[in-house]
Amino acid sequence: MSYHFKRSESVTDGVCRIAGEQIDRAIAEIDDGKLDGHETVHQVRKRCKKVRGLIRLVRPIAEQLYQSENTAFRDAAAPLSDIRDAQALLETFDELTQRYAEQLHTERFDAMRRQLMQRRDEIARDEGKLKERLNDFRQQMEQARERVGRWTLDEEEFRAVEAGLEKTYQRGRRAMERAYAKPTPENFHEWRKRVKYHGYHLRLLKPIWKPVLKKQEKGADRLGDLLGDDHDLAVFASTVQADPSSFGEQRDVQAILALLQGRRVELESLARPVGQRLFAEKPSRLADRFGAYWETWRREENRPAYLIKRMLPG
Repeated sequence: MSYHFKRSESVTDGVCRIAGEQIDRAIAEIDDGKLDGHETVHQVRKRCKKVRGLIRLVRPIAEQLYQSENTAFRDAAAPLSDIRDAQALLETFDELTQRYAEQLHTERFDAMRRQLMQRRDEIARDEGKLKERLNDFRQQMEQARERVGRWTLDEEEFRAVEAGLEKTYQRGRRAMERAYAKPTPENFHEWRKRVKYHGYHLRLLKPIWKPVLKKQEKGADRLGDLLGDDHDLAVFASTVQADPSSFGEQRDVQAILALLQGRRVELESLARPVGQRLFAEKPSRLADRFGAYWETWRREENRPAYLIKRMLPG
């Protein structure tokens, strides 16, 4: 299974194949039982995000398909989000306290960690409830698998992906400018979402010139990780600030929040040069460059099998 287009297939066939593979993986991750509940939730939500990234690439030439399927995959994953978010809070706390272990007497923060564990366990304590949510999700994936075979696009070749690639990239550039002009958690989170979508598009198109796009994909992954950590810290801060007394003594809560804010400043500083490099080109120039890569890729070695079939008589 591969989350990228193949030279031997049309764009329509590639979109349907990739979406179908992600759905199949999500169903398998629920069925095989190899992952615990939290990890299963994390993985299947990632599958939905990857499908949403895929259809965003062809959105300008398939708006109706995008609107209906983006909503369907978003809504299918939504009931699982609170379970993942509660686990992410605990992971964020552990990472923060480990990073600053020399500056903290970590045993002072045992009460805070217990509170986070309690929040997580209360959400996922009812094993039957979690199984019910995953079963509901699985049924929706089965329905989506049937729909995928009926997906159609009005364009083929680079025309099918050009506008989606350029628009997503342009939004990423604008979101970066807004984030640093007005550095709020909401603006950085919005930029993070745009970076993730552009990263999916780089991965989908990577075969058109793998040595170049692989490096850009790594840059997008790095930037996504930095902004993801920043977002997790922002959510952690807002959770603690909403009910600080339940997370321990005031001095301990203030100490954690101060370290957290310092780490966010550091992450946002690290993200800036990575983002400036990733979004250095004008959107139209990026689209032209990728279009040239695409045309060369299609001409390399042998003609794609689906094009040869079109050329055969009868």
